[in-house]
Amino acid sequence: MKLKFCGVRRPEDIAYVNAAPPDYVGFVFAQSRRQVTAGQAAALSEHLRPAIQTVGVFVNEPLERLLAAAETAGLSVLQLHGDEDARYIEAVRRRWHGPVWKAVRVRAAADIREAERLPVDALVLDAFSPHAYGGTGQTADFDVIARNRPSLPFFLAGGISAANVQDAIRAVQPDGIDLSGGIETGGAKDAEKIKQIYQLIRGA
Repeated sequence: MKLKFCGVRRPEDIAYVNAAPPDYVGFVFAQSRRQVTAGQAAALSEHLRPAIQTVGVFVNEPLERLLAAAETAGLSVLQLHGDEDARYIEAVRRRWHGPVWKAVRVRAAADIREAERLPVDALVLDAFSPHAYGGTGQTADFDVIARNRPSLPFFLAGGISAANVQDAIRAVQPDGIDLSGGIETGGAKDAEKIKQIYQLIRGA
């Protein structure tokens, strides 16, 4: 089970994730209270455990700006969290040789079926929101996802916390779990919540 902690933005966040290391950390480049610049992401990444891969989260970013940010930040993975279509993703893949993930706001089976046809390496299945591209804290529709598991590897996101993560894993059987708000208190990453999730998933 892969583990991703998203929305890290402070030096103390890096210390927290190093102590309970996930497979991935996510840096949010889209407009958000968790937003960081490429330079900030690069500086924070210098202090990460070498085994932790960095994921850049982008929403409808112009291609050249996305590629420049990815290079400056030294990203391992690109996560497209907006309305990016196959043409845009193909353009990214011609210039970027690392993995590309696509986030999907799941409302119905059709959302998953459409997304799994995109030229990406993995999906991030998130809660549906008509007014936001993610990070809302709303819980994804686990039933819809469980009944319509994609053919691509996928992370489950959307309202996951220590209170529901084990039920979510049993119900959906994802390849990975992606958490952000569920490891925060008062809008900031919480060392104890990160440790608790790590122990629940890794049993350590």
